[in-house]
Amino acid sequence: MGHISNVIQQENMNTESQNIEFKESWRDEYQKWICGFANAQGGTLYIGLCDNGEVCGVQDVKKSMEDIPNKVRDMMGILVDVNLKEKDGKQYLEIVTEAYPYPISFRGKYYQRSGATNQELKGAALDRFMLRKQGKTWDGVPVPYLKAEDLDNATFDLFRKYAKRSGRMEDEDLMDNNHGLLEKLRLYEGSYLKRAAALLFHSDPEKYVTGAFVKVGFFREGMDLVYQDEVHGNLFQQIVKLMDLLCTKYMKAIITYEGIQRIETLPMPREALREALLNACINKDYAEPSPIQIRVYENKLEIINGGVLSEGWTVETLLSSHRSMPYNPDIANTFFRAGEIEAWGRGIERIITACKNDGFSTPEFRYDASGIWTTFKFEYPERATIQSDPKSTQKTTQKRPETDQQKQEDAILELIKDNPYIQRKEMVNRLGIHESSVKRRLASLQERGIIKHIGPNKGGYWKLINVD
Repeated sequence: MGHISNVIQQENMNTESQNIEFKESWRDEYQKWICGFANAQGGTLYIGLCDNGEVCGVQDVKKSMEDIPNKVRDMMGILVDVNLKEKDGKQYLEIVTEAYPYPISFRGKYYQRSGATNQELKGAALDRFMLRKQGKTWDGVPVPYLKAEDLDNATFDLFRKYAKRSGRMEDEDLMDNNHGLLEKLRLYEGSYLKRAAALLFHSDPEKYVTGAFVKVGFFREGMDLVYQDEVHGNLFQQIVKLMDLLCTKYMKAIITYEGIQRIETLPMPREALREALLNACINKDYAEPSPIQIRVYENKLEIINGGVLSEGWTVETLLSSHRSMPYNPDIANTFFRAGEIEAWGRGIERIITACKNDGFSTPEFRYDASGIWTTFKFEYPERATIQSDPKSTQKTTQKRPETDQQKQEDAILELIKDNPYIQRKEMVNRLGIHESSVKRRLASLQERGIIKHIGPNKGGYWKLINVD
């Protein structure tokens, strides 16, 4: 245990810290602090020091040096070094505790050092701690009674389409049945499906995971909620629905025209928004029952993800080059195979890059008790200037999109590629054309065998048949 003592000697002995605690005298209850050190990074408890680090001395040093190691061993089953120190003619004790690779409890309770405090672990925090000590992750825990046939076929089809496009899975693996595909994605723990499988592929993952949805609200100044939505479904569906909802309902786009081409410019980059949503879903602590929150204001958008950073990490760690440590690695791997994320550990970097490439400011990131916050300030680049109605512009804009059948059909196909669950009303909003035109184009595409609608009118999805 000598290496911890050497590290401690290099620290400022006048203050308590993550690895240092001062006590004027010994009490058996102070084994809580030893337990907290053992469950964290290790540390040293000094007996005979005041809170300011001044030596006040210890009585009956010899007995304490014999009793303390025995009490710790008998109560917690761990070993500590107890060393006699002296300063200014006064003696004090140094109790050095190593970090232990397995959970340590004191009188049936678990404690962990955090900063300069000792915290009892309860609820979700205790669950996280126990899983980490076992080398497991939350999303890797098996779920009894969940079977492959309970999962959503449409989401499997969507994943296969994404994965084929990404080239990150073999074609033969993608042609396997759903059970085989789940095995290839390592979403089984023995004969049981993992929690990740429910979140990724079940049509209603909230049956298994409380709070596995997203709340979206629009706020005025003063935190007055104007309107709100909830986005449910599995994570693939949530990303698709959120992108459409935020881009069509919650953010005001500047409309410009190049000829008959209608161009929408959002106050933030689509790519950065999508990356931020993926980052939130992949790294959320789903043990916490509260959903991801997205707050939209006139001038900004905030994503609040109830996630936790790895031990010892800060926001600065996220913003700098760091090793890949996704909170839910099984979920991250599936999104990676689908081509939805480029590489583990680069989510923040990609958000920042997307903003810079499109001429936007870098978003703000912060971490507090409520989770990880990502804040985008709304900006409209100079190129995005408001224009008059296209009917009153130059000749190149006199031809309205409704009269160009081919362009409308191509645009509809692109929308379906991006979101197979898109509804006709959303197509109208996105394309800026009359609902009757959208209805005619969809009917024409179906009659020619280019697309097919699967399932009920509400809640079904579009399938591309003869499209590259």
